[in-house]
Amino acid sequence: MRKILLLILALILCYPLAGLAAYPEKPITIIVPSKAGGSTDTSARLFIKAAKNYWPKAVFVIKNVPGSGGLKGFNEIARARPDGYTIGMDFTTQIVAHIVSKRARYTLDSFHIIGNAMQDPLIVAVPSKSPIKNLKEFIAEAKKKSLTAAVNGIGSDDFVAAKKFEQQTGVKFNLLPTKGSTEQKAMILGGHIDASFMNLSQLQAQHKAGKARIIAILADKRSKILPEVKTAAEQGYPISMTATRGFIAPAGLPKEVAAKLDDLLDKVNHDPGFIADCDKGVLFRLPMSGPEYLKYLKELQAETQKFYDQNPW
Repeated sequence: MRKILLLILALILCYPLAGLAAYPEKPITIIVPSKAGGSTDTSARLFIKAAKNYWPKAVFVIKNVPGSGGLKGFNEIARARPDGYTIGMDFTTQIVAHIVSKRARYTLDSFHIIGNAMQDPLIVAVPSKSPIKNLKEFIAEAKKKSLTAAVNGIGSDDFVAAKKFEQQTGVKFNLLPTKGSTEQKAMILGGHIDASFMNLSQLQAQHKAGKARIIAILADKRSKILPEVKTAAEQGYPISMTATRGFIAPAGLPKEVAAKLDDLLDKVNHDPGFIADCDKGVLFRLPMSGPEYLKYLKELQAETQKFYDQNPW
């Protein structure tokens, strides 16, 4: 009898480990907090393509949850069951901007931070027929009259970049919140606005084609795809802003599942095919481990909080 009881106990103790070892046994939903077809959505699909090299039997399903600058999607990820079958993407500055503005139902502690994959530097762009060629001319014109500048919603990376620009240069824009980069792009191409703060990937092709003009990149160094465009710092205004796109999951994952997801993203980030696909799609890689990315997000939240306290929205 004693041997039977010991055998039963051993089976009970081993059963959870056996279940975890089989993860994933069912489809994994990736919540993308934006519309299909955008750069965040594309990043998720490229991740899935590369992930199949390492988890060939895994099934991934994308669920687009757009709205409120990612807020709806972030809230849904935070509320999901922490079993590894619902993960999601985040992007900055929105994920922390919603926290500091007290609109979020989550904090950074609501998530297991898997890591980061992409970045997308901010730019300042004007219509192709605009007489403005650089930031000096842009600021001079903005001091003469109120220029209308489009941004992708209140609290977005575009919005924060524009507000930082105002703070550092002393100009004041008529900021026009839009529903997304497609609307911003149409306004720039049609000459309906004076300028737009947006991401490099969203307008680089139109700049190359001469249909729009990027007058500054808000990054530490020039972009390899547009080497002729000077940084804001080179033009005398050290304003830097980039959007990151990483992967998160609800907090409380089993350690073994969390470790598997962390390892998968690390493998994907260094996968030659994934790197080639990113280069082809003009998606800028910024691989970070979970701890590295969490540190980045905490620092960004602190910086955004200080900025919000001075410029509440």
